[in-house]
Amino acid sequence: MTDRLGELSAAGVAVWIDDLSRVRLESGGLDQLRREKHVVGVTTNPTIFAKALSDAEAYDGQVRDLAVRGVNVEETVRMLTTYDVRWACDVMKPAYDASAGVDGRVSIEVDPRLAHETEKTVAEAKALWWLVDRQNLFIKIPATVEGLPAITAVLAAGISVNVTLIFSLERYQQVMEAFLAGLEQAKANGHDLTKIGSVASFFVSRVDTEVDKRLDKVGSAEAKALQGKAAIANAQLAYERYTQVFSSDRWQALADAGAHPQRPLWASTSTKNPAMRDVIYVEELVAPGIVNTMPAATIDAYADHGETRGDTVTGSYAQARKVLDDLAQLGIDYDDVVETLEREGVEKFEQSWLELLQTVDGQLQTSK
Repeated sequence: MTDRLGELSAAGVAVWIDDLSRVRLESGGLDQLRREKHVVGVTTNPTIFAKALSDAEAYDGQVRDLAVRGVNVEETVRMLTTYDVRWACDVMKPAYDASAGVDGRVSIEVDPRLAHETEKTVAEAKALWWLVDRQNLFIKIPATVEGLPAITAVLAAGISVNVTLIFSLERYQQVMEAFLAGLEQAKANGHDLTKIGSVASFFVSRVDTEVDKRLDKVGSAEAKALQGKAAIANAQLAYERYTQVFSSDRWQALADAGAHPQRPLWASTSTKNPAMRDVIYVEELVAPGIVNTMPAATIDAYADHGETRGDTVTGSYAQARKVLDDLAQLGIDYDDVVETLEREGVEKFEQSWLELLQTVDGQLQTSK
């Protein structure tokens, strides 16, 4: 049998899973993915945890003990989620060691209600870092305007960061600047740069969902021809910016001090449009030094029929720019698209967090 995920890894793509649950941990399923399907990292978000904790049975014993102690719902959620993430960090430790700290990472997100509060985000990030207490942890911070200085401050404290909810090229540029500033401060603060990791989670499929909705309203043949093109073009141009920043003299000075680059991470890579190939956001975004975090279904689909054709990003930049230019000609406002997606992304995670609190509160009440 063809080892399709192995071919993808050999092409320079780190395969991560965008999912975590107590059931996956207890069953050994996560360790099996690491051993058999080249999965070398884990990402989580409030939506993933809301789904995981809706399975009350898996968390019954721990919730019961917390209820007996009178722990409030917010601290209960913190204890349940950090327990799972700590466990996942231990499962992924072999991948962390084998990659000299580049992979084997597990992400946990700050409370999304803090997305527009810089100081509270920094404080929450520090609290999660010492609570999980694993070197291969990533703290997820959203790439809002208020999140940018938090990213710098958290990295400066020697804490590894996964920057999430990036949709626009301009914001991605700002994220890379925040990363460089954070590492420069970390170096000045005496931190070992070889221990600090970071990825920048650039969201993919949601761009097509929003743009294609707008193209439907245009309704012309030209609009129809552009459907399903925006997300890949946007990500390809993001990679171009990555190569520019991480070939600069400023970066080289940090690399000489042992720093690892902040890798682009393709997030939201499951296909939302059933008319599109189910692994298109993996196949068309293969390039050296990137991460693709996929839901389990997408990992299985790629293992079954994914095609690795080498680097499908480098050299695509002129065509990608043409896609965005053609969209603009049809009246699709790029800035409005990405602003809408960032706002809705934060709102969605806030809603998932509230659902998570509500679910756990119900479990606490039942356990009393």
